[in-house]
Amino acid sequence: MIEHLRFKLNFKFIDNCMDNWIPNTNAKPFIPKRLRNSTKSTSSGITEFSKRKCISKIFQGGIVVVLIVTIVINITFILETSRKMNDPQKMDEVNGGSTGKEGRGNAVEMTKPKFLSVEVQSSKTSVVVKVDETVIIQDEEFEKNRGIHIAVLNQATGSVMSKNIFDTYSQHEDEALLSYLKKISNGRIIVFTIKDEASFHLKSEARQYLKEMGSEKIENLAFRDTWAFIVKKGGKKIAETHGKSPALDSWGEKVTIQATIDLVNIKDTECHWEETKINQRRQTFCNKVEGYGDICSCTHPDPVVFPQKKLIPNNIGKVPIVIIASDRPHYLFRMLKNLLQIPGADPKMITVFIDGYFDEPLQVTKLFGLRGIQHTPLGVRNARVSQHYKASLTATFNLYPESKYAIIIEEDLDVSPDFLNYFSQTLHLLEEDESLYCISAWNDQGYNHSCKDETLLYKVETMPGLGWLLKRKLYKNELEPQWPTPEKQWDWDMWMRTNMIRKDRECIIPDISRTYHFGSKGLNMNPYFQEVYFKKHSFLTKPNVKLKDVDRMKKDAYEELIVELIKSSAILDHTLDPCKENFIPHNQLEPHLMYISMNISTDYVTWKQLAKCYHLWDLDVRGFHKSMWRLFINGTPVMMVGVPASPYRVYKPENIKPIYIPEPTKKT
Repeated sequence: MIEHLRFKLNFKFIDNCMDNWIPNTNAKPFIPKRLRNSTKSTSSGITEFSKRKCISKIFQGGIVVVLIVTIVINITFILETSRKMNDPQKMDEVNGGSTGKEGRGNAVEMTKPKFLSVEVQSSKTSVVVKVDETVIIQDEEFEKNRGIHIAVLNQATGSVMSKNIFDTYSQHEDEALLSYLKKISNGRIIVFTIKDEASFHLKSEARQYLKEMGSEKIENLAFRDTWAFIVKKGGKKIAETHGKSPALDSWGEKVTIQATIDLVNIKDTECHWEETKINQRRQTFCNKVEGYGDICSCTHPDPVVFPQKKLIPNNIGKVPIVIIASDRPHYLFRMLKNLLQIPGADPKMITVFIDGYFDEPLQVTKLFGLRGIQHTPLGVRNARVSQHYKASLTATFNLYPESKYAIIIEEDLDVSPDFLNYFSQTLHLLEEDESLYCISAWNDQGYNHSCKDETLLYKVETMPGLGWLLKRKLYKNELEPQWPTPEKQWDWDMWMRTNMIRKDRECIIPDISRTYHFGSKGLNMNPYFQEVYFKKHSFLTKPNVKLKDVDRMKKDAYEELIVELIKSSAILDHTLDPCKENFIPHNQLEPHLMYISMNISTDYVTWKQLAKCYHLWDLDVRGFHKSMWRLFINGTPVMMVGVPASPYRVYKPENIKPIYIPEPTKKT
């Protein structure tokens, strides 16, 4: 308290003194001691600083001017050099002109390469192709990519235009090889080399073609031999070597060839088509890639734009078409060329989604004037495929926000001329019947011998895929939120078939498929699998088919239809062997009915044996409705009803014993 009072008194005293203070106008300004010695030089320091700053600015400005002049000179030099290199008449100026008559000096030589160095290796476990010491093919994966490896090089630049592998140990791969070679333009440099084995199914026609190309060793190529061959198509053999296998259980020795190949003028390799936007696309395509036949013909090139054929009525004009693609450009080319020529196809509604940043599939897409979108891959193997589907479907509904549906097609499918007409007639069913899951253009059981009626539709509990119509509402509300994540190695279509996702809903399918699976290479595909399960599938080749009983595909109406068919069917003789040729009569109009043993809905023992003897899809069980199958056998419509699993068991006469075929005993 005392200290506080003393502070207040002192403050009051000071305050009174300040009130009486009068400033001295003659007093000198206060200068701290540390600055008293420097004030004298202040004005001269400011002058010196200004001079230094001015000199610095001038110097910086000079440097900028020098840099700008240098850049301009370099750009001018580059442009002039490029112009001269593209003008054969002025190449001597770039080369220095030292050999000219007038001797224009010794400028630095900047010519394009005039030759190509190629090295090729063939062996049991690996193949290698090098161009100018750059490796363009190197395959050393264990027990993978067996067969003939091919690289096609541009004869003017040496650039790689195509790479391919044909497993000619397997059936029909020699046919694919032959087709590919015939589509390569004359003049191209083609490099062949074998990994492991390539002779077993390399038949005489393919060997003869290779012989005509210039091979002297191909006729003698035997089991597990090694072989390397370089040729200019339409010209002559450049180099060839062959390693003979000493015995069936061993391989030929590793062989290597090296060759130096003269390059030609690039202008001699280009076609002089009329200058149009379409031909600009064609020229860009043909300069980059190879193996597409008359698309790149200089005289009679195949069309890449097609007149649009009207579809009447067209209920799918605003439905986008999703093309699921990967790195199989020749498959994509075949599919797009086919799709663009069918009634109802609209290029504006087609988008190609490519799984990965592969250039050739994108070039194929651009050739046809279509939109192509490349995705960054997620996951591996089946998970990667699954994520590609999800990304493509999500992007499609974002690109077409007003569309209620999307049609999905894979790159290895041919589409029927009736493909879009089929969807146009059935689309309304998805809107009107909540019991439906999808509409597919594919019948899993529709082989040449097991289907017949192009107007007929079925309902099935499995999701066939292979050309199908998807509802936006189903995808956005159910599928997209639950789609398998990248770490799950699930097949997207098998996931969609699970009842947890399907929820007892069904798909509409045709008796005769409107798509055809032609691809023999893929993650889950090989030539043998294609031969056994897909090659003999039936495929409708005519347009504008009028479907029957479309509205009877709705839930209640379909049950009425099935009951009508069962009641009007002739019951087959169940005492006979169902796998014998005479069990089902030939070419009858009346439906025929058989009852098979099926204790519960997942008891497929008898069905699987029947599928084998009727040469149907037997890897898993597909194409059924309430434990009942419909198909044609010997040209006659047949219904197979599982008893007691199917609700249609109630129509079985008491004296009929269901057919039972046990699984064959496994040999030990």
